[in-house]
Amino acid sequence: MSLPETPAEPDEPDRPDGPAGPDRAPPPAPRPGVRGIPDRCAPSAERRGDQLPGSAAPARRWLLVEQPGAWGGDALHESNLDSAVAGALATRAAAAGIRVLLIRRPGRSAPAPARRWAYVDSAPGQEGVWWGGYTEHRELLELPLDRAPDARRSAEPVYLVCTHGSHDACCAIRGRTVAAALAAVRPAATWECSHVGGDRFAANVLVLPHGLYYGHVRPAQAAELALAYEQGRVVPARLRGRSALPAPAQAAQHYARRELGEDRVDALAPRRVERLPGQRWRVTLDWPAGPVRVTVAAGRTPVPVRLTCEAHQPKTARVFSMVSFEPPEALR
Repeated sequence: MSLPETPAEPDEPDRPDGPAGPDRAPPPAPRPGVRGIPDRCAPSAERRGDQLPGSAAPARRWLLVEQPGAWGGDALHESNLDSAVAGALATRAAAAGIRVLLIRRPGRSAPAPARRWAYVDSAPGQEGVWWGGYTEHRELLELPLDRAPDARRSAEPVYLVCTHGSHDACCAIRGRTVAAALAAVRPAATWECSHVGGDRFAANVLVLPHGLYYGHVRPAQAAELALAYEQGRVVPARLRGRSALPAPAQAAQHYARRELGEDRVDALAPRRVERLPGQRWRVTLDWPAGPVRVTVAAGRTPVPVRLTCEAHQPKTARVFSMVSFEPPEALR
């Protein structure tokens, strides 16, 4: 079914995704935290218990571009990728509704002349990853973005860990150790990636092709996430949601999983999402014993906080609560 689009939650810094300009005031310095550790966004969010479910950034299709080396705040435009190619690729991707991420192997190694790209479809029922390679940057502009390319389709998962430190320090501080731990058990499938959204949830792990976002992942949990996915399961305690679903459906899935003890990746597919008055949604989900229905309400956190390390001012964040849960027998 076609689900309604839900705008991404505006929890990013109130600035363009780029470097600091000469007239930009520096962000407020981190406040002292626990045991003198600077009060950066991710540890602060974890101590507060910020809500993970319903926070996955929206994306149904992706283009992954291997680009080793340093990335600036706007990774695509501030990397070793040719600037003209980067601009043209960004324009084409935006028109096609594709999110572009830069990827690189964990650790630091000399750039290879041949690099890889991947087209990923995360739409429910169409999941897939197609890999190819390029040597000249302009070859990236020859890729079709309106359909799966004529390339090798892989059945292997892809694990991306955001380590985009020039976008937010927490992504590097927390992401790199998780990327290293994941690469130790899944070396061929693990990549560092550029900004995926939700800096305060670092370390963020994105599992493709299903588009599963995990937040506040620790190195010791990396192998568990990979094993669960390869067994067709999710780890609900760290799951932010699935990128192809609107935020209310992500939240409804979370509450239904909690009520039913359901952890299968493809379980509880949304059948219908209805917008109700008062920032509420009624979501009908498929389940083997019969459909279930969850009504969720969106609200805001009561106290404004810094949602990113570089935020200029505190903001509230969107959260979802469950209004009601209707099991299969209630819908017969």
